[in-house]
This record gives sequence, structure tokens and C-alpha cells, in this order.
Amino acid sequence: MAKKQSAKRRSSGKGNRADQYIVAGIVVALIVIMLTLWGPLRKFRPTEDHKTPAQAKKSEPAPKKPEKKVAKKTGGSAVVKPLEQTALIAIVIDDLGQDLKQARELLSLHAKITFAVMPGLPQSKKVAELVKQNNRELLLHLPMEYRGKNGKPATGMLRSDMTPMEFLNTIGDDVVSVPGAIGVNNHEGSALTENKEAMKFLMAELKARNLLFLDSLTSPNSLAYATAKEFGLKAAKRDVFLDNEANNPVAIRKQIDELVDIARKHGSAIGIGHPHPTTISELRKWLADTADQNIEIVPVSRLMQ
Repeated sequence: MAKKQSAKRRSSGKGNRADQYIVAGIVVALIVIMLTLWGPLRKFRPTEDHKTPAQAKKSEPAPKKPEKKVAKKTGGSAVVKPLEQTALIAIVIDDLGQDLKQARELLSLHAKITFAVMPGLPQSKKVAELVKQNNRELLLHLPMEYRGKNGKPATGMLRSDMTPMEFLNTIGDDVVSVPGAIGVNNHEGSALTENKEAMKFLMAELKARNLLFLDSLTSPNSLAYATAKEFGLKAAKRDVFLDNEANNPVAIRKQIDELVDIARKHGSAIGIGHPHPTTISELRKWLADTADQNIEIVPVSRLMQ
């Protein structure tokens, strides 16, 4: 009898183990199925025919914006032509700081002209204050070493024969002399702007002071703009000098027209002039018609990148 019970227990133990193996196998199979369908084993790469909504939206070509057009009547019939893009022009007037009269005449033009004031002149600080009071943009017109014998050394001029400390101290004094300036453009500088090391010193200091830079391009070989970009400054280059012939209204108007042509072709342009009576007079005449010509006068910083 005891032997029969012992045999039954062994038989029952084997049966229980078999049942456990079967159950475990079923559980493992279910886990594998779940991981395959919903877990990390699932791999889904949408095809061209099965894109997600976001992917399908990205692949669709963007709808073209309707072209703005205006109708122009000619001989009783209407001709539809594209609306002309507004040309952005910045006008920078250099060499300010000698007296307040010039600044007041320029402010009377009621345009967003940018004022470039030289350091160390009798009225440099007062002109700078007047410009800021009238919410116009202000630059330090920084004197730099020129090439040739006809120039005249200016107060606060940067030279290639300076020590690094003299160079940086001069920049500091010049900045203090024109309070509120948001940037710098060069006065003269046909020699210094071609000097890579000098431009590195200059741009590093302007970067530290968070100032912009406009290259007046007094030399076609100037490295100033390229160096400014290397240092991450917002910068731009002059397109046209307005008044190389200071007392010739016809020549000045021709230069203004060239500036407009460049702005229409490229969307924007920068012109530099000086506070000569003829220049101010020609600007006054031209500015009266800019609204009708689809031209907007903007601060020079707006055209800097």
C-alpha cells in the first residue's frame, strides 16, 4: 500500500512539473508576442504610401503666395504689373562734431539719417547728446591711419605704429568722447583698414563693447568688414559716397540716383555723405519725393547683419 501511494506521488509530481512547463511556455510566448507588437521589438518605417500626418504635411509643396499686383491704366485699358518692392536706404553723414548748426540742419530733414560724430572735436559730446535726444542713430566716426601725404592727422587717430596698449586706450578715449554711439565707422583709414593685425585688435575691442561696425571702404583692399564678420560683429559696407564733389549739386544728385539704383536691385543700400551745404540741400529735395518712389530711409543698423 505504501509503495502504491509513493508511486502516485511521483506520478503526480511529474504531472505538476509538466503543467508548470506548459504554463511557463504559454507566458513566454505571450510576452514575445506583446514585445513584437507593441514593445521595443516593433519596427515601423512609414513608406511613401503610409506616412504619418506630420510627414505627409512636410512633403507637400508650400502653397505659393499670391503675387501682389496693381493695375495701371494705359489708354483706357488696365495693365496689371507686380507691386514694386520697397527699397531700403541708409544715409550716414560723417565728420560731425565741429559745431551744432550742421547737426540741427540735418535733424530738420525729418528722416532717419544716421549721424557719425568724430571724437575730440569742440562739439562732439553736445552733438552726440542732441542726436540721441532726437532719437536718431549715432556712430563714432573713428579716425584711422591713411595712406599718402595729403591727409591731416585727426584727434584720436588709430595708427599702425602704436603699441597694443596705446591702440586700445585710444579706442577707449574716442568712445567716451561720443557718448551713446551704437557703433563705429572709419574716418580715412586707407592704410590701417588693410592691416589685418590692427583690424583684429579693433574688432576684438568693439566686440567686447558690443558695438556695430560700418566699413566706409576708403580702400578697395580694406579688410575691416571681413574681420568684423570673423569676430561676429554686426557689420555692413558703404555702397556709395554721395559728395566727393562737395559743391556740385548735379554730381551729388547723380550719386543719390546711383544709390537708389543699387537699393532697387539688391533691396537695400548704404550711402555716406558729409555736412556740406550742397549735400544737405540735395538731400532735402530728394527726401521730399522718397515716399512716392517707394523708398524707405532707415537707420544703418537695420541693414547690418
